[in-house]
Amino acid sequence: MSKPYTALGLMSGTSMDGIDVALLETDGETVFRHGPAMTVPYDDTQRFLLQRALSEAVGLTDRTARPGVLAQVEIEITRWHNDAIQGYLRENGLKATDIDVVGFHGQTVVHRPDIGITVQLGLGRELAHQCRIPVVYDMRANDMIHGGQGAPLVPAYHRALASKSKQHPIAIVNIGGVANVTWIGSDGDLVAFDTGPGNALIDDWIKKHTGASRDEGGKLGLLGQVDEASVAQFLGDSFFEQSVPKSLDRNTFAGYSLGGLNVADGAATLVAVTARSIALSSRHMPEQPKSWIICGGGRHNKAIMRALELVLNHAQSAEQINLDGDAIEAEAWAFLAVRSLRGLPLTYPGTTGVAEPVTGGILATP
Repeated sequence: MSKPYTALGLMSGTSMDGIDVALLETDGETVFRHGPAMTVPYDDTQRFLLQRALSEAVGLTDRTARPGVLAQVEIEITRWHNDAIQGYLRENGLKATDIDVVGFHGQTVVHRPDIGITVQLGLGRELAHQCRIPVVYDMRANDMIHGGQGAPLVPAYHRALASKSKQHPIAIVNIGGVANVTWIGSDGDLVAFDTGPGNALIDDWIKKHTGASRDEGGKLGLLGQVDEASVAQFLGDSFFEQSVPKSLDRNTFAGYSLGGLNVADGAATLVAVTARSIALSSRHMPEQPKSWIICGGGRHNKAIMRALELVLNHAQSAEQINLDGDAIEAEAWAFLAVRSLRGLPLTYPGTTGVAEPVTGGILATP
């Protein structure tokens, strides 16, 4: 057994609701301890900047280019993440020297595996300088260089979490802006891919019609009626016919219209799209899961959870198996940082389509 590292993971996902910070003691294979976790919410100004960055990044074909507002936003994102680290250390009575490594995801603004490009804004070397802790960053790029999709990366951590379960095969679903699933077989085999929209379309719909950042608790989604014609339009997209592994950009489905639906019916319809696309994912699995574990921000949406309970066999939230569903992705980045330090694979043929398991990430030292 290798020595455990004390690793801090940082995640700012496609939902753009804030920065998740979580601590893990791990050797990159076994999880020895889950430390405290916290979320630093983005304010309206920060979300506005991130939305501008998403808009200006749409046409990028060079992952190193930072036209328009992107260069300044990247500096800001790096500062926000250092602020989150410092706040976490203060709140938990820790010093920078107590942390061996930080796993830094950054903010995805483009993910286009069809043209071999993924862009996460965030300056890893600058973050290491600011926080005075070694930082592992840019963990998706090496997978794409080797022919993979660059996503999802969390399955290696999902497998570690599932190692103590007696319910194999098991499926772990993360519902962020985009939803993804990891299928773990009894022998540890992995199949993982993005299933379709998660929260992003719902959030964008609510923002457009009410000005709020999300449908808090799924209240509107629970009130609305599902428009089946619109659901069929979304689920008729060619993405759902593609073989796995496969991955999505946050804005892949942004061109679809909900016509004249009112705000509640639109929310209910998009909830149905999210839930049914997750259910459809089972046709790509070698064997039907005995249980589905739901994590990520989407599990706070009661309309999504209710819809999932109708279409999945034994769906339960992460908390029902004593996991923190808000912390799992940040914990995963801590776990992957340690794997990167040890040269262990981050991705596999069954998770990203890479020809053989590959490691990844760049180490920046203070």
